[in-house]
Amino acid sequence: MPKGSQRDLYEVLGVGRTAAVDEIKSAYRKAAMKWHPDRNPEKKHEAEERFREATEAYSVLSDTHKRELYDRYGHAGLAGAGAESDISNTIYQDFHDIFGDFFGFEDFFSTGRRGRGRVQRGADLRYDMSLTFEEAAAGVNTKIKVPRLEFCEVCNGTGAKAGTGVVACQTCAGRGQVVHQQGMFMISRTCPACHGAGQIVRERCPDCRGQGRIERERTIELRVPPGVDSGTRLRVSGEGEPGPNGGPAGDLYVVLEVKEHKFFERRGADLYCTIPVSIAQAAMGTELVVPGLSGSEKLKIPEGTQSGTVFRLKGKGLPDPHGGGKGDLYYHVRVITPTKLTREQRKLLEQLGATLNLENQPAERNSSVFEKMKDIFG
Repeated sequence: MPKGSQRDLYEVLGVGRTAAVDEIKSAYRKAAMKWHPDRNPEKKHEAEERFREATEAYSVLSDTHKRELYDRYGHAGLAGAGAESDISNTIYQDFHDIFGDFFGFEDFFSTGRRGRGRVQRGADLRYDMSLTFEEAAAGVNTKIKVPRLEFCEVCNGTGAKAGTGVVACQTCAGRGQVVHQQGMFMISRTCPACHGAGQIVRERCPDCRGQGRIERERTIELRVPPGVDSGTRLRVSGEGEPGPNGGPAGDLYVVLEVKEHKFFERRGADLYCTIPVSIAQAAMGTELVVPGLSGSEKLKIPEGTQSGTVFRLKGKGLPDPHGGGKGDLYYHVRVITPTKLTREQRKLLEQLGATLNLENQPAERNSSVFEKMKDIFG
């Protein structure tokens, strides 16, 4: 299966995991008839992807060995099972009994029976992008420059020098496949001489050195939704590398890294912040102007607030990038005890201390310990 395709194969065909082979074959026929590009001229690109996806799902679920591996290990189990091999090499022969010549499978999968190179999906690309905390919180519309391989305009992607053209491969007679007989069976493999293209370049294009593609930098507009976090992957469909022989382009995956904030700590969509207050502010209460995500916020500190108290501002956290509303903003109060006192400050505290007794002090949650302390010290 292609590396970019990770949909559940049973879901693709709309069958249960215990479906029999006949049921799978019937579901595949319905999906192929529904999504064949000839029947969907207005949504050709989507139809091609769905049609190919259904075919690749059938190629695994109709094979007892591959299906067993998929049921046990998922997509990872297919990597070594030949599921990523050239499906288009045998798709016409394997599925001809399902459709006959209906739909023209030879043309769609380009098996080489008519001298055409096989169609492949282009490679997916990855782009790593760094965002500030504020950018991730608000979301941004930006442009990124992505290097990728594109078709050489000089040779029109053929890889041949202008005026020389290409010739049919003599090894496979232009089919792109070579057939070997093994006992009662005929086995078709990709031609080693032309690598399935069915054509050989006489003289290489000097611009792309015969590769048919050349590296260029492409500018792509990107919308980053608000509330994203490090590790978020944004998929930009069709902005990967173009496929060989006119195949569909792969996808671009933008992987985000969000820088940490200087005082906010993130936990999902919630934000946490520690704010210092003086002993006087905690004892008498006050109203503070504290930092918020979108500017300043007012926070009321009640009289007698203790160090460690947490206050919540509902809906002042980060937005959920999936549309689940906003998180909350939590302020953790830390009462600061002065380390150096002037004579006047010490005198005032002594006077305050003389007026206070244990009844004026806050009891800890473990009231039994507090009661024992009162008994000991009278």
